Amino acid sequence: MKLATYDNGTPDGALALVSRHHARLLPVTDIAPTLQIALERWESIEPELRHRDQAFRDGTASGIVQAVDARLLAPLPRAWQWLDGSAFESHGDLMSKVFGIDPPARDRPLMYQGVSDTFYSATDDVPFPTEDDGIDFEGEFAVITDAVPLGATPEQALSHIRLIVQLNDWSLRKIAPIEMKTGFGWVQAKPPCSVAPIAVTPEELGEAWRDGRVALPLHVDWNGERFGAANGAEMGFGFHELVAHAARTRALVAGTMIGSGTVSNANFREVGSACIAERRGIELFDDGEAKTPFMKFGDRVRMEAVLPDGSPLFGAIEQQVVRA
Repeated sequence: MKLATYDNGTPDGALALVSRHHARLLPVTDIAPTLQIALERWESIEPELRHRDQAFRDGTASGIVQAVDARLLAPLPRAWQWLDGSAFESHGDLMSKVFGIDPPARDRPLMYQGVSDTFYSATDDVPFPTEDDGIDFEGEFAVITDAVPLGATPEQALSHIRLIVQLNDWSLRKIAPIEMKTGFGWVQAKPPCSVAPIAVTPEELGEAWRDGRVALPLHVDWNGERFGAANGAEMGFGFHELVAHAARTRALVAGTMIGSGTVSNANFREVGSACIAERRGIELFDDGEAKTPFMKFGDRVRMEAVLPDGSPLFGAIEQQVVRA
């Protein structure tokens, strides 16, 4: 299934099914008014959602609307919890070079708790107070869970991954090292994320969903030029392991989002990067200095992952950076 949240004037929007090629929507608010409520009742209402989805795809459902007539929000415009990992080892190594710190240990996932009360839609202009903070995009994949019990194993956690999304985890690189040195979590360095409009159930990825990973390239364009197409298959820890890590000492509420961290590959010189800081890290390795600047007001970034046959999956994120 493909699910989306359309703007109905409320903070959480309204739930709809999405056609395979994203041309049509079918509101399903009679089953669950919002995606959050659907996740809280997933086991009981998933069969009804799938039955309605089959009728939608067969063309026998009523109430179908054209997607262009609806403004799509982030699938969860606000969530109970957003936890972001950093599961790509090549990215961690490069960031260690940029920040002048020791590489992270490989024996446990890295994870922090970020802003969950706001997720930008895929087309919102994104405001920042100044260009001097080092505005950067970060292309990621993420999962959304139903309720996960405390102490769930990775194998158990896999069954609680209900939806997969694609997102842009905005970062302010000049502030990040300052906050890292305090020993506490990021606040100013991590504004709200942007999320592609479509959340998909794992089977929509077919063979591209394996070992708890999204084995697809994430195409990133900056101001109309290709910046990178790293593949999500190279996560050092799969999403099921990230979920289990988060649930080791606490249960996770339904609607918890967990991110992969910046998608990155060991052959970054060939496939490019999903964030500017990584490109700057490569330049430090190769040239001894970082040359690529961070984003300026008016810059645009586009991110999209598609299926191997070119079919759309999550939809695209396409946004402009603006002065707050």
